[in-house]
Amino acid sequence: MSLFLIVALPFLGAVFPALLIRAGRNACAWSAGVTTLLAFIGLMINLPAVMRGEAVTARLEWLPWLGLNANFFLDGLGFLFAALILGIGLLIILYARFYLSREDPMGQFYTYLLLFQGAMVGIVLSDNILLLLVFWELTSLSSFLLIGYWKHLPEGRQGARMALAVTGSGGLAMIAGMLILGHIVGSYDLSVILQNKEMIQSSQLYLPALILILLGCFTKSAQFPFHFWLPHAMAAPTPVSAYLHSATMVKAGIFLMARMWPVLAGTPEWFYIVATTGLITMVLGAIIALFKDDLKALLAFSTVSHLGLVTMLLGFGTEIAAIAAIFHIINHATFKAALFMSAGIVDHETGTRDIKRLGGLRHLMPVTFTIALIASLSMAGLPPLNGFLSKEMMLEETLHTVWGHSHLLVPGLALLAALFSAAYSFRFIAHVFLGPKRSDYPAHPHDPPVGLWLAPAFLVVLVVTIGLNAQAMVGPLVKVAASAVTGGELPYVKLKLWHGFNTALLMSTIATIGGLILLVMHGGLERAWNAMPRPEAKTIFDAVIGALTRLSRAVTDTLHNGAISRYAMIFVVFTLAIAVYAYFTGTMEMPTRDVQDAPLLPIVAWFCLIAATAMLTFLHRNRQLALVLIGVVGLIVSLSFNFLSAPDLAMTQISVEVVTIILLLLCLNFLPKTTPVDSSLTIRVRDAVIAGVAGVGSAALIYAVMIRDFSFPTISEFHLANSYKGGGGTNVVNVILVDFRGFDTFGEIIVLGIAALVIFALTEAVLASNVRAYLLNRKPEWPQSGDTHPLMMVVATRVLMPIALMVATYIFFRGHNLPGGGFIAGLVAAIAFVMQYMASGFTWAAERQRIFYHGIIGSGVLIAAATGMGAWFNGLPFLTSAFGYVHLEPLEEFELATAALFDLGVFLAVLGAVMLALESLSRFAWQPGMVTEHAMDINPKRDDPPPEPDPDEPATEEGK
Repeated sequence: MSLFLIVALPFLGAVFPALLIRAGRNACAWSAGVTTLLAFIGLMINLPAVMRGEAVTARLEWLPWLGLNANFFLDGLGFLFAALILGIGLLIILYARFYLSREDPMGQFYTYLLLFQGAMVGIVLSDNILLLLVFWELTSLSSFLLIGYWKHLPEGRQGARMALAVTGSGGLAMIAGMLILGHIVGSYDLSVILQNKEMIQSSQLYLPALILILLGCFTKSAQFPFHFWLPHAMAAPTPVSAYLHSATMVKAGIFLMARMWPVLAGTPEWFYIVATTGLITMVLGAIIALFKDDLKALLAFSTVSHLGLVTMLLGFGTEIAAIAAIFHIINHATFKAALFMSAGIVDHETGTRDIKRLGGLRHLMPVTFTIALIASLSMAGLPPLNGFLSKEMMLEETLHTVWGHSHLLVPGLALLAALFSAAYSFRFIAHVFLGPKRSDYPAHPHDPPVGLWLAPAFLVVLVVTIGLNAQAMVGPLVKVAASAVTGGELPYVKLKLWHGFNTALLMSTIATIGGLILLVMHGGLERAWNAMPRPEAKTIFDAVIGALTRLSRAVTDTLHNGAISRYAMIFVVFTLAIAVYAYFTGTMEMPTRDVQDAPLLPIVAWFCLIAATAMLTFLHRNRQLALVLIGVVGLIVSLSFNFLSAPDLAMTQISVEVVTIILLLLCLNFLPKTTPVDSSLTIRVRDAVIAGVAGVGSAALIYAVMIRDFSFPTISEFHLANSYKGGGGTNVVNVILVDFRGFDTFGEIIVLGIAALVIFALTEAVLASNVRAYLLNRKPEWPQSGDTHPLMMVVATRVLMPIALMVATYIFFRGHNLPGGGFIAGLVAAIAFVMQYMASGFTWAAERQRIFYHGIIGSGVLIAAATGMGAWFNGLPFLTSAFGYVHLEPLEEFELATAALFDLGVFLAVLGAVMLALESLSRFAWQPGMVTEHAMDINPKRDDPPPEPDPDEPATEEGK
């Protein structure tokens, strides 16, 4: 099965549980289970190739010039983690079906679970670090949904926020580290990066990249000092805890350290950062776990400790340590998932996870006791279970590790962690299942139905069989996975129970006996632990978040006070500061172009532009006058475009000016006619100085650019050379809009349509509120004309409408080879319709409307999209135009181009958007008495008396 399909299946399957919730809980579970099973089967199909040491690849170039390709590869390491994710995922789906209550939305749960599963599979199979980063952040988001699944619990919501804050922050650091790594190598493909160890480790950016990447790994895998979020995530339902915190999410950081091991490991920096962090985490997590009374909290800190163990082994940087790390990843996933599910069964059947309220359950829950006993003894590292084998390998490796100049520090601390690990494992058994039966359980305990204990029972079978015959069960898989970690051949290591009497066995025996002693002394030790002052991670986290919140609020309140003048001032000052820095630190070539003589007319127009702009600055408080001055500025800019040989821009500018001025006049009808004075004289002077400096600086920059040649050739040469032969048109501007940059134009008409629809929706909402009463009863500020629909204007607009539509049609058809096009034609046609609204009123014009403007917008977008998709049938990219020439007698030869259809879509979208916005704003102006059945107010013939009947003519039926 293709790797693309394996990654995509969980995402595709996530839809079905949400849709099938009304079909019942079993339907949701079956849909999630079948999806995961199919992905698992697809993974197993690739097992023979992986066991031969081959890497299965799937490649798709997406944005190769950015280094972003959808590449996946499957080697031994990726196969191991994908098998854990999908295999244990199947068991969790079965377990969750019987664990969740009827009040829990099961479809939602399985949707979140499959989204998370797909993100994790994407991480372990990605062959592109940018793609890996996308999946990495998806795990943070989907785990946030899973941890906060029980939204009614405050601790669930807080745990989800904490996990997202910590892992998300680490993910941001990791993004920077990965980008640095890709910059060093010159490629973002993992398969390329993993072949360049010497280049990476010799780079000056190696240490920054290493630290940033490790921050992402440590936060995701709950390594000290970021370990505190994992126990608080235990507020999630137990299936989530068993999945995320035994085999998946917390192992993502472990996976990435193992994946990057070939190029990042083997340096003192790697050893001291990774091994030390893992060692501290292993010891600290084991100690804290012993004194937790919540079953899931105990298992959470034990998970922290075991993740530290694997991190420490990877930090050692040796091949044997890598083998031990891979082996323990398998073992930890089996016994820890079984333990979490056992804890969930205890909570489900007794109504509590508090160890102090439990005990004696072996008599009442013998099946659960058997499962928990085997898994706990494996966690403690007792033979003949799988946890014993990997713990022995870990202890052996610590004996060969020197930290600083000490040969005893690492093995001594590892022995201490193993001792406490045995102690909390024994406590899990003794204080929950051993001892006499109690009479004060919150609920009557008993073994659950088979659906709840079948999944953990399967896992403990693996615990036993791997322990008894590890080499046959997982030896080949460990070998190919560890080979992928080290990137080379491995020394021969046989996974077996008995290695003879050695130091590691002695240390293991000491840890076991010491754990029993700690269990006996637990009561006194717990009192001492509770009396001991110690920093509380949650309190520190809350304090840090509170401080950051206060700081951000202070900055926000200072900068974002709601005044646009404040925002503009900050933006302009910051831009000026950057410009000044660039001017004094950069270089500038000597001028290469002469200043041309300007004719008299452009100089006059320039002075008019300056005058209009200056008047606008001083007279802007009169809004109507300001609108007139804005129109003058727009008119002069249009003339400037035309003078500078840009007729397309000139036509667009003048058309936009007409439409926007009309729309702004409509808006002005509902606004005060003058703007109040809000700023003091001091602020206005300050703003004038800043604006003046920015204006002079911008003018100087433009002048400097215009009298020098560009450093790089402009893209206009490409457009000029390819406009006709590539796009079939001689109007380069139009070909750019409908072909070269057609996707931009397509997005712009969608945005324009959305803006018009938003105006319509806001109008509907406002008119449905109390504002409607105000609009109906408002009194005009100025005297109103008694002739609201003047005769001359009505007659003129009737005459001009067909002419304007003919001009729009002409502009549309000539646009591909001469100035024009769909956008300008749409604006001209809109002006023709707007004139009818202005002359005869909204109601009269609306009654004659035959097509809704919503449909015109939608038709335009659909036509443009269909034209773009048509290129796919020719095997070309979206919106690639096609053209040809046709000769029909008696016509001359003419061109047919698909760009014309795209331009038609642009035309319709622009026309519909402008008219819908106008129609929406016009509805605000309606008042009682404004409606007239006539097109104009004054019509002398209408006021004449009816003619006298002619006596010589026979009377009609009506006359009779």
